Amino acid sequence: MSRIRTSSGELLIELQRSGGAPLHQQLESGIRARIREGLLRAGAVMPSTRSFADDLGLSRGVVVEAYQQLVAEGYLVSRGGGYTEVAEVAAIAASEVGLVPDGEPRIDFRYSRPDVSQFPRTAWLRSVRRVLNETPYRSLAYLDGRGTIELRTALADYLNRVRGTAARPEHMLICNGFAQGSRLLLKVLAGLGYRCLAVEDPSDDDLRRAAADAGLTAVGVPVLEGGVDVEALDRSGADVVLVTAAHQFPTGAVTSAETRAALVAWAARRDGLVIEDDYDAEFRYDREPVGAIQGLMPDRVAYAGTASKTLAPGLRLGWMILPPRLVQPMSDAKLMDDRGSPVLDQLTFADFVARGEFDRHLRRMRPRYRLLRDTLMERLALRVPELVPMGISAGLHVMTLLPEGLTEAAVKAAALERGLGVYGLAQYWVTPPGPGGLVFGYGGLTVSSVIEGVDLLAEALAAARSASAQA
Repeated sequence: MSRIRTSSGELLIELQRSGGAPLHQQLESGIRARIREGLLRAGAVMPSTRSFADDLGLSRGVVVEAYQQLVAEGYLVSRGGGYTEVAEVAAIAASEVGLVPDGEPRIDFRYSRPDVSQFPRTAWLRSVRRVLNETPYRSLAYLDGRGTIELRTALADYLNRVRGTAARPEHMLICNGFAQGSRLLLKVLAGLGYRCLAVEDPSDDDLRRAAADAGLTAVGVPVLEGGVDVEALDRSGADVVLVTAAHQFPTGAVTSAETRAALVAWAARRDGLVIEDDYDAEFRYDREPVGAIQGLMPDRVAYAGTASKTLAPGLRLGWMILPPRLVQPMSDAKLMDDRGSPVLDQLTFADFVARGEFDRHLRRMRPRYRLLRDTLMERLALRVPELVPMGISAGLHVMTLLPEGLTEAAVKAAALERGLGVYGLAQYWVTPPGPGGLVFGYGGLTVSSVIEGVDLLAEALAAARSASAQA
């Protein structure tokens, strides 16, 4: 895809040199306004700081300061090679709202959206080139159902080091994201005689549907402050349980050491299986890292991870660490399902991980997401203090409960009228009705859109209260 390029003399910014705001702030405001008005589109390459300063008659430091601020806000992105461009997520401007399909929000707090504008294209391209240049032709033939040994080895080394797993390459399987891996696993488990899946209550409802398709009964188990209620799990009669232990979705609870030990003890006692969905554990802000349950009892835990939150959902790259008894049936199921995930994608990711690029990308993204998290917390406290965030120490989302007198439906409708997408808890309760609340995903937003979004939410809450009072 061709890139839009600008150069000095092509970007007009008017500056008030006497009696106005500081020049760097004027420059920031001028660029920000052009982006929001759609006059600078996503991917447009900005003038170099030196040429832009010469063109405007400014010191280079003024332009550098303006660019740095706009990068921090998410309007601009610094790229390898020394150039700066307009960020993808900053390109929906007020004048472009009409281009958004009817009913879709302009600012969207939808969960599960990382900042794909930060995908490390340069580093990924280096890995692509190495793979194309160095991969022997025999590697392009039909695959082992578990995936390439190169990726399984690279991921085992990474996960053992960073997540505290006890992974061995021969016990790993590469899949097209958690959706495929979990679907295949539930079918395999049903075929092996497992009958009842316990899920956290609340939790994402996708796996409940997959369980029904596989012929398993799904039951909900309450989530406590320290994770899933293991005593309730024991009473449920389930022989499989799915947990999001490092950062429970959607409450954000972190499973305590006591609960982790109780879970593996339950699995051994019940001859059961724990499925550990480790979907966003790499992003933590205010706490020490928590190791994976899989490392405590590899024979009783099936661990699942994905690149969807860390790199990009469109890669469709996921992985599982399986108990030895499940490796062959899962490999057979994977081959039957799609003959294996694309080999060049696997080898590229293997090179990317093995050369440390994955670690570097995560280190770069953590402060960006923390800034968005902090901005969301501060703005909620300022504009809607009645919404108290929960589960803020990690991940790409937070949850709040709604005060009495407000319903999720009323708040969502009032928000959508203002071009804002907010999402309730109702769909996540296994045993409804649970308390009303909202889940805020912030990974794919910018600082400015988070601020504007919370301001719109404050208006929506006021409107919902007014409508409720008049009813």
